[in-house]
Amino acid sequence: MDAYAIERCGIPSAALMERAGVGAADIVRERFPHIRKAGVVVVAGKGNNGGDGFVLARALKRRRIRCEVILTVPRRDIVGTARAKMLAWHRAGGRTHAVTASNLGALQRTFRWAGCVIDALFGTGIRGEVSGLAAEVIALINASGLPTVALDLPSGLDADRGVPLGVAIQAELTIAFAAPKVGTLLFPGVRHAGALAVVDIGMPAEAIAAVAPTMASMDATAASALMWPRDPEGHKGTHGHVAIIAGARGTTGASVLAARAAARAGAGLVTVGCPARVQPEVAARLLEEMTLPLPDDIDGGFAFEEAAPYAAMLARKDAVLAGPGMGVSSDGRALVRWLVEQTSVPLVLDADALTCLATDDGATATAREAALVLTPHPGEMARLCDTTTAAVQQDRLAAARTVAAARNAVVVLKGARTITAVPDGRVWINLSGNPGLGTGGTGDVLAGIITSLLAQGHPADEAARLGVFLHGATADEIAARRGAIGMIASDIIEGLPPVAAGLLAMARNA
Repeated sequence: MDAYAIERCGIPSAALMERAGVGAADIVRERFPHIRKAGVVVVAGKGNNGGDGFVLARALKRRRIRCEVILTVPRRDIVGTARAKMLAWHRAGGRTHAVTASNLGALQRTFRWAGCVIDALFGTGIRGEVSGLAAEVIALINASGLPTVALDLPSGLDADRGVPLGVAIQAELTIAFAAPKVGTLLFPGVRHAGALAVVDIGMPAEAIAAVAPTMASMDATAASALMWPRDPEGHKGTHGHVAIIAGARGTTGASVLAARAAARAGAGLVTVGCPARVQPEVAARLLEEMTLPLPDDIDGGFAFEEAAPYAAMLARKDAVLAGPGMGVSSDGRALVRWLVEQTSVPLVLDADALTCLATDDGATATAREAALVLTPHPGEMARLCDTTTAAVQQDRLAAARTVAAARNAVVVLKGARTITAVPDGRVWINLSGNPGLGTGGTGDVLAGIITSLLAQGHPADEAARLGVFLHGATADEIAARRGAIGMIASDIIEGLPPVAAGLLAMARNA
């Protein structure tokens, strides 16, 4: 976008840099009022990020705030627009000191009087691991005990994956220019970025449209735009009928949680199909939802000798969920294959159904016309990708995109900052949720919510990202009232209606 704005829209790079640095200076003054007395040190590199730092320093100096710039390269190495901003800083009477690996004393001395450190070392263009002097400087800043503000991106953080490139700045605040960088929205980058603020640098709409970003975040505003008000003449038959195939012996609770979540998320009707031997047990725990006995084996698991009983269950249903507590077996794999390849109803696969899918070489969804949504946690995603959980976590965006394209599915990669990916490469990063969701059954609840939204008529990508946000926002509301520790899956189910109502109110007032 930067390049397009400069080359095609005729906006000088110096103007974009000026807006970035001045806007950042305003935020720093507002967030850290103590700097009016204590002062600021800017640690700058040779690129455009350093140029942003020189503009910020000059803007603070105009406000009579003490400010010094520490360079990690010789002045002669600074070229282009960044050099012009350095010279403007010097003309304003600003002081600049260059440090070397053998002379870091100038930097350490500034820490004695400064009230804040501005990280202007590296921007988004960094390649490879940080080493040498830069690594030493970053370590000193992190150890200084001073609040650190990163300009655009914490130096040393991979802008796309959110992983440190050897070592990275630990910021209290990151001020992004034009838009947050993806790496600051993903863990562990979230920890390095701290709080996020955004400076509008006047990026032309033409530049944004030309680049057409394929990544977006899901916050309350984005989620509220997807909420549908209820039709005054609506009834249980128009609000969607959810079918759930789940709950083998010993794991019937998963089917109960998914069913109750689907109902609380707004489905008009919910039917749980479970092995015949456990159907009375499931029915005893559900009041508003219906149950249906399905073929089973002697151990209380699902049997799949023929499709007819399952086809009968799915008749006149609007969406189906399979997997929670289903178990993994040859019959389970055959059932999942049939669901994927032969059914025409929108389908959500979760939990054991994902393992069945991953371990069945015969299953394919490439020719499927109805929506398919996969909701793996990192371990299940690793099985789908034939890799390790660590590899998935190292690049969650790539893993989600790869499986979405390969399986022709909407993929919800669960975890801190859950990712929703669609086959054409677009992704959404969810901003709601907290560690309280790290307890058994919350994944079953999420699957039920997404299936409910599908049954109500939401397109698959909208059902997935709205469901993920609702799930996390409900956990956030509960944590705000009672704390995250001790939160259980049933709490999320009961908390859904008021959170949904709040999003609907936002939509009406937008």
